[in-house]
Amino acid sequence: MQLGISTFGEVTPDHLAGKAVNAHQRVQELLAEVKLADEVGLDVFAFGEHHRPDFVISAPEIFMAAAAAITKNIHLSSSVTVLSSVDPVRTFQNFATVDLISNGRAEMIAGRGSFIESFPLFGFDLDDYDELFTEKLEMFLQINKQEVLNWKGQFRPPVINQGIYPRPIQEQIPVWIGVGGTPASARRAGRLNLPMIIAILGSAPKHFVSFVELYRESAEKAGHDVSKLQLAISSQFYVAENSKLAADEFYPSYEALMNRVGKDRGWSPMNRDQFEWLRKDGPLVVGDVQQAVDKIMTQYELFHNTRFVAQLVTGHTPHVNTLKAIELFGTKVAPVVRKELGCILN
Repeated sequence: MQLGISTFGEVTPDHLAGKAVNAHQRVQELLAEVKLADEVGLDVFAFGEHHRPDFVISAPEIFMAAAAAITKNIHLSSSVTVLSSVDPVRTFQNFATVDLISNGRAEMIAGRGSFIESFPLFGFDLDDYDELFTEKLEMFLQINKQEVLNWKGQFRPPVINQGIYPRPIQEQIPVWIGVGGTPASARRAGRLNLPMIIAILGSAPKHFVSFVELYRESAEKAGHDVSKLQLAISSQFYVAENSKLAADEFYPSYEALMNRVGKDRGWSPMNRDQFEWLRKDGPLVVGDVQQAVDKIMTQYELFHNTRFVAQLVTGHTPHVNTLKAIELFGTKVAPVVRKELGCILN
């Protein structure tokens, strides 16, 4: 199993036209995080796209390119690219460029987006939410497979016999489908024989077993080799020297994020009791080293996933604590998980 990190780059908004001191500091911290993740032997680091004042990452490919220059081995991905509201040609060019800079370490997680700010920002109609993603994914996959493109769709001018450059050093950019639990998304990923990553954030992981089964069944019905499918599970994550310390350090950031997002979506306010349930029986991987290992292995027993992606939540967490959590993940949690998996698989 590959083990990695994803981040949306939480930031305290500067609310200024320029002189964005908080954004500048957060970007430097993100680069330190990915550099450390590479040094401690984690497999992937993913940057999530948002267009909100409380997140600093709007262009994942630029972060990936910056990370490529200061890392050696770690795979670099978006998490996610909101493909519905971008141009597939330009997006492919960006990812291919990152792939060349990184010596073949670029990946993309494509999704429809759990937030909708990018649609009005870039002039797209929310009524076309699913149709935009379907068309643009098909276009991106076609560009990924062939140098010269002939394309005609509904949402952009046609492309007639034009080459798309540069091309990546990899044969193709690995494209994952990012999903949150919609059955149609699982069917699409399986039908297209694409890797799938599930964000399990608020429900017990066992509730997603049928969703994963649907993904594999759809792939099998489409004639694909199910044994070669790649599946990732992503859950919010924090590890510290002991369980109480992990909970106390993580909770302020988690509460602030969930209540900020929940206010927009009409959720009930987060409280410590809910948080502790999510730690014990829900998807949160928050605790000491052994608790983190146990949660990751429990998820593997449910899903037989090939990748686990730890989603950082850092809004009110001192950066030194975040770096410590990454260090523990790479040096303490990951070796035990890999050893236990080795025993199971052998």
